[in-house]
Amino acid sequence: MPSPVTDSERSDSRSRTNLVVAVLAFAGIVVSLMQTLVIPLIPQLPQLLGASAADTSWAITATLLAAAVAVPVMGRLGDMFGKRRMLLISLVLLVTGSIVGGLSESLLPLIAARTLQGLAAGVIPLGISVMRDEVSKERLTGSMALMSASLGVGGALGLPAAALIAEYADWHFLFWTSAGLGVLVTALVIAVVPESNVRTGGTFDAIGALSLSTALITLLLAISKGRAWGWTSDLTIGMVLTAVAAFAVWIWWELRAEQPLVDLRTTIRRQVLLTNLASMVFGFSMFAMTMVFPQVLQLPEVTGFGLGQSILVAGLVMAPSGLVMMLVAPLSSRITNTMGPKITLMLGAGIVAAGYGVGILMMSSVWQLTIIASIIGAGTGLAYGAMPALIMGGVPASETAAANSFNTLMRSLGTSFASAVAGIVLAQMTVRVGPATMPSQGGFQVIMAAAAFAALGALVLAAFLPRHRATLTPESAEDLIGISEPAPALR
Repeated sequence: MPSPVTDSERSDSRSRTNLVVAVLAFAGIVVSLMQTLVIPLIPQLPQLLGASAADTSWAITATLLAAAVAVPVMGRLGDMFGKRRMLLISLVLLVTGSIVGGLSESLLPLIAARTLQGLAAGVIPLGISVMRDEVSKERLTGSMALMSASLGVGGALGLPAAALIAEYADWHFLFWTSAGLGVLVTALVIAVVPESNVRTGGTFDAIGALSLSTALITLLLAISKGRAWGWTSDLTIGMVLTAVAAFAVWIWWELRAEQPLVDLRTTIRRQVLLTNLASMVFGFSMFAMTMVFPQVLQLPEVTGFGLGQSILVAGLVMAPSGLVMMLVAPLSSRITNTMGPKITLMLGAGIVAAGYGVGILMMSSVWQLTIIASIIGAGTGLAYGAMPALIMGGVPASETAAANSFNTLMRSLGTSFASAVAGIVLAQMTVRVGPATMPSQGGFQVIMAAAAFAALGALVLAAFLPRHRATLTPESAEDLIGISEPAPALR
């Protein structure tokens, strides 16, 4: 007969779990910091690297493309060979890319550095998947909400930090800072995070990875470069057609492969499908704030609506939204545990829609934008905390990393569409200020209105999700999700 667990052993177990969650959340913050690393440098890159603005924009595009490829691939490899192992490989890529960036003096090495950094984007979905295997079911939803919030926290805090470094230090220091943080978090993962025994094994779906990567790269190139190339140019149309063909090949192959990169039969289940669609729409809504607020803050006051602030002030205005996301993580967990992740997602989407609705009317001062950003951050924190619970409530434990990675990918696609739509709107709705042409206030209001409607769209999609609690038993999963093979209980 096994010995009863003592209070001391129970306390030690809680402490170890807290440490694992803290390290994984820190890893997520470090990786999301990387995403905003070069934003303050964008206006200066042509001069710093001796290249055109069109060429230096690849420092952003390369990261986007690399992340799109890495997220689903690392998720599947994590399920096959170990989530901790793939987590460490991702962090090593981040450190390597940061070192290359720190040594860069020209454009090509910088693009290579940003590509390597983008390959680390799988850290957050891998971290959430580790939590499913290691954290008790009573604490899992809170831990996942905290990990999801790390994406927004890193992005929000990264902008003012990067702006501060770029203003008062050599730009290479941004990359050396990233490298140092990457080394620190890698050491912490090695020391603290255990390897999961939940694996699928088998062989890697190379054809599925290649076809999906081709589809994503060509689609994102069309989205991110369409305005520069011309939306009706042969190159843009060719990219779109290639993306459509590659997606068709990928779907055809995944439905026939014995061990697919993404199990589409699982993905089309009602709970998983609707959550992924809501994630993509919500990604659009969330990212719109990043496209609007910094520009309104930095445009000159002579426009009549610009606030004439520096990039540092703009970053500081955005920072509270990330902190609020972290602070609402426990609330997201509590609502999910008592009312179900469906309600949490709907509530978060409703708050974001309300925030943008208020923002259309209140954008005339720094304090107004700070409050609106915080409201949107609170709604985003609630919604992002619910999404992993919904995904993991609908897939087997052996597919956790792949399913979370695909959900992260859907959010990223939503942010990419937001960037493209914002670019089109702001290019068409302009105002002349002296000899210069600048985006108009109406253009920013249109983007915020679109973001509000996107959040409402996510709310509507969430309304059709099955209502259940985040912690499922096999029996309740079968009854509530309506699947023939019940999803395992969240541990």
